[in-house]
Amino acid sequence: MKSGLILAGEPMGLLIAQSEGTLDSVSGYDLAVAGAEFNVAVGVARLGHRVTYMTKLGKDPFGQRIIHVLDDNKIGNEFVAWSDEKKTGFMLKSRVSQGDPSIFYFRAGSAASTLSVEDVEKINFADYTHIHLTGILPALSEATRAAVNLMFDKARQAGLLISFDPNLRPQLWPSRDMMIRSINEMAAKADIVLPGTAEGKILMGSEDPRIINAFYIKNGAKACITKCGGDGAFVSEEQGEYMVPGFKADKIVDTVGAGDGFAAGVITGLMERLPLKEAVRRGNAIGAIQVMSRGDNEGLPYPDQLKHFMQ
Repeated sequence: MKSGLILAGEPMGLLIAQSEGTLDSVSGYDLAVAGAEFNVAVGVARLGHRVTYMTKLGKDPFGQRIIHVLDDNKIGNEFVAWSDEKKTGFMLKSRVSQGDPSIFYFRAGSAASTLSVEDVEKINFADYTHIHLTGILPALSEATRAAVNLMFDKARQAGLLISFDPNLRPQLWPSRDMMIRSINEMAAKADIVLPGTAEGKILMGSEDPRIINAFYIKNGAKACITKCGGDGAFVSEEQGEYMVPGFKADKIVDTVGAGDGFAAGVITGLMERLPLKEAVRRGNAIGAIQVMSRGDNEGLPYPDQLKHFMQ
């Protein structure tokens, strides 16, 4: 069987400010597509792998735009459902030359928040070898939480390699306690967990990558890879523990999407049967490439660009 990845998430219309300034003072925006899992799907597809993306969209211009971008990147959309009543979410993002951009969401009650177990039942998980999930989709509603938990269970039964990025969005959860409990329960079902140091602080009380990794491995993960920003990533797996150094970014343009680029690198490395250490090194490289470009996924590399950068 040819290897393949399936993901599920909420893609959104992304309006990126054309000039610096507060979101209420900017007069022009460029239109793109955003969404953590969407970014990972684009990154994996550009490196030549079969990817299918599951979501629910509104019958509106943002929804149509998302389909165009999926098609342009050769990402399968056979599990994209449509809502007659609900709209596709969108977001505004400021332009900055330093620090993180400001973001404002218009996503409450979106079409994606109605994704359900019925949508998951349509998938034959045996058609895939890998699945990547994050903590964003289950934050949207009780229906999406049930759908994501069913995806974990069906993927486990079908023998897929499960990667999970907590991708914390506290503003989307009913409460902080529920977020922490739900995310950690999902992480326990994954083979590979991909937290950041700041997420570790929130989820289990420590920013120390060694302590974070030990927590998730004790919880059930086979491997844990904690992202440490520009320093690289700390890995704990059966073969031991080690730091994989990061790559230097010449100029940081936009930090959004770096973690998604990292996930795409790790996943494609594993799909190509690279040792985990080499997969993480690739993840570090794509994360560095991503912060040097504006937009959430525009800078994600093709094979030649990645090879050139890593050399």
